[in-house]
Amino acid sequence: MWRDSFRLQIFCLLMAVLAIVVLVHNFFQLEHLDDDTISGSNWITENNVQHSQTTKTTRKPYCGYKQQTLSKREQAEQESLLAAIQWPKPPSGKLAFLQSTDPAHSDFVIVKPSGFFRVGDQLEVLVRMKDFQGKPKQYGGDYLQARIHSPLLKAGATGRIVDCRNGLYKVFFTLLWPGEVKVSVSLVHPSEAIQVLLRLREERPDRVYFKSSFKSGRYSETTECNVCLPGDLPVCNFTDLYTGEPWFCYKPRKLSCASRISHAKGGYQKGLLTQEESLFFQSDVNIKRPIFSSGPDSVIVKPKAFTDSSSMDRAEDHTVSPSGYYYEDEWRSRTHWIHRFNKSDDITNCLQGKVIHLFGDSTIRQWFEYLTAFVPDLVEFNLGSPKNVGPFMSVDLKHNILLKFRCHGPPIRFSTVFSSELRYIANELNGIVGGRNTVIAITIWSHFSTFPVEVYIRRLRNIRRSIIQLLDRSPKTLIVIRTANVQELGPEVSLFNSDWYSFQLDSVMRKMFSGIAVHFVDAWEMSLAHYLPHNLHPEEVIVRNQIDAFLSYVCPLQT
Repeated sequence: MWRDSFRLQIFCLLMAVLAIVVLVHNFFQLEHLDDDTISGSNWITENNVQHSQTTKTTRKPYCGYKQQTLSKREQAEQESLLAAIQWPKPPSGKLAFLQSTDPAHSDFVIVKPSGFFRVGDQLEVLVRMKDFQGKPKQYGGDYLQARIHSPLLKAGATGRIVDCRNGLYKVFFTLLWPGEVKVSVSLVHPSEAIQVLLRLREERPDRVYFKSSFKSGRYSETTECNVCLPGDLPVCNFTDLYTGEPWFCYKPRKLSCASRISHAKGGYQKGLLTQEESLFFQSDVNIKRPIFSSGPDSVIVKPKAFTDSSSMDRAEDHTVSPSGYYYEDEWRSRTHWIHRFNKSDDITNCLQGKVIHLFGDSTIRQWFEYLTAFVPDLVEFNLGSPKNVGPFMSVDLKHNILLKFRCHGPPIRFSTVFSSELRYIANELNGIVGGRNTVIAITIWSHFSTFPVEVYIRRLRNIRRSIIQLLDRSPKTLIVIRTANVQELGPEVSLFNSDWYSFQLDSVMRKMFSGIAVHFVDAWEMSLAHYLPHNLHPEEVIVRNQIDAFLSYVCPLQT
């Protein structure tokens, strides 16, 4: 009797253990079959971040942007945009460094340098490119920047460059002020370097990598994230449900995808270039180097013989080139009237009773910082946000002004951003009521430079749709787009944030937002035309001119 009872107890114990094993097994099965998990690769622990920093992977990445379904109209627009920014290519075959463009051997000449010029006339410049052996180039594709300027007047304007595709380039300037006007031309990248940048953009969208932290209790893991992730191991799918914007992280080994708490920039991949390719990216040789004139580099411009009052009418036209110019360090737009907000009271009177939303990256965060510092009654409210990340908010209770900044959704190369604060601009716009007292400013460009242009087009398409819907329900809402700007470049920065990448994205943005009721602050020309060194975050004098242009839309002059 006792033996039978003992055997029964043993049997029950074994069954209980078996049940626990099955339960634990099923729990882990469910964990790996989480709804937000798809096929992907590699995981990273907090102390062991795994990524192919020095080795080039041969595995095809999982790229969410390639999975999008486009309507016929969207497909046609995308093809048109990509065709519009298609860049001339050098002859097929490997090109030696000595055959690449050398700015030191190249030169420019002013067409008719002794001609008679008045304000409003066109000035033509011919640029002749040569290689390191002094031989004329026979093909185009170099990326140039050009401007006219008068240092004593603190005046400057950009030029329009035409690639003749035979080693010659024409630059056209509109002469906009009287006096001695000098011409400056720079080679940003030779055509051979552009081909390397093209390859990196298409083949290495992972060259800037991101990471997310996952936490449950005291246990945490950190994994790599991106729009494209190589491999075939579990991946957390954080694609936005409303916009369809793709974003993925390698799934933590032990935690669920729902335990993500933060996003951050991981770092930059190394070893992206071959030894031969690296020769095309040398700071003192062929990155943003001046091209000098073989003759006179300036002309004398006389004032207009008379002033036609009709020429003073300003109709906003985004195709006007240049869109404006500096004179005595003040930006004078050719597309809309700009007046000066030199006193804090002027800004307060303009913004009284308004809510101002600033969406984008650190270049529009500069607007938030400038306004908060310049206007005494505008006091920042401490939201406990990470420094330089946000969101930020400043309030003027006396004049009923609310100023807000929020960064755009991933990809965003900021330090730690809380997952709950990762918001897409399109979704934020959908939550704004709008009206005559609502002002919105948007910039989005720099953090997309490492991805194929289709990724950027998709983001702008979502933002544009939300803008159109907002203006449809609240047509009095004011929306301003801040364009990209030029920056200082070196061998490494060029591979991730080259002005050429920014120029291409900026061209796409202008085309996609043309024809709808938005206004532009041309930060590109405002940074390129100025005499100060190029900087990703322009100096205060340039930011002040951007703010003046912005506020002139908010509070236009009554003419």
